[in-house]
Amino acid sequence: MQEYVLKTDKQGNKVTVRDLQMVLLGMLKDIDALCRKHNIPYFLNGGSALGAVRHQGFIPWDDDADISMMASDYFRFLQVASELGEDYVVHAYEIDKRYNVLIPAAKIRKKNTYIQEVNTLLRNRIPDCDGVFVDVFVYDYVSENRIRDFIPRVLNQALMPLIIGFENIGINPIWLKDNFTKRAFRYGKKNRNSKKIGFSLTWTFKTPFHPFIFDCDDIYPVQYVPFEDTMLPIAANPHNYLCTAIAPSYMTLPPENKRFGKHTVDISLKSGTPEE
Repeated sequence: MQEYVLKTDKQGNKVTVRDLQMVLLGMLKDIDALCRKHNIPYFLNGGSALGAVRHQGFIPWDDDADISMMASDYFRFLQVASELGEDYVVHAYEIDKRYNVLIPAAKIRKKNTYIQEVNTLLRNRIPDCDGVFVDVFVYDYVSENRIRDFIPRVLNQALMPLIIGFENIGINPIWLKDNFTKRAFRYGKKNRNSKKIGFSLTWTFKTPFHPFIFDCDDIYPVQYVPFEDTMLPIAANPHNYLCTAIAPSYMTLPPENKRFGKHTVDISLKSGTPEE
């Protein structure tokens, strides 16, 4: 297996993508056990789902892990997340108002590790832990009418530069964050009888002209498939899901010059601080 190096310290010690993946795999197993215990449906999202289908595990050069769940299940998950134990901390706006609502709805972090992400504009605002994380994305019901879906997406997207601007001058714009999140979850409730689901309006990094929207039946009920040395859940119809979430050519490997970790600037898997 090719080695993808994330960091080499002054002593020549390497942290590889595979090293990180083994930590993430342990985290995914713990998350899965908790969700199974409380009957909370969730599924691997994006590149993690692609890895499950194309590689029966992680994409060899992928340096993160993503899961998704419906908004109603997400709120139930937050209520029991403390059961993950003392090795974990969960960052989410519903738990700590310092959380940046423009990044995935929650980050499940592993204590006594450290990771610095590429995106400095959306850096972690909660100083208690900068550990390795699993991203939690929220899906919700959306209007089957594209125009009725487009308008609230644009309105929420308009708040994005304002929130970023305030946060990067040291002001926590709670009034804007409340508007942003409440508008998104109201939209989901309004469309709860829809046969379509997609990323909650809290996720603004996809153009409103081509949002990620799926048939409910393509996602649920989720199915468990082999992932590394365990079984993890993916969408009911992974082909239809991946054609939208990735591309119709999802089974084709990218060129070698694009096979590298895209999310990590600095990392330590041995302690809470980076090693030089």
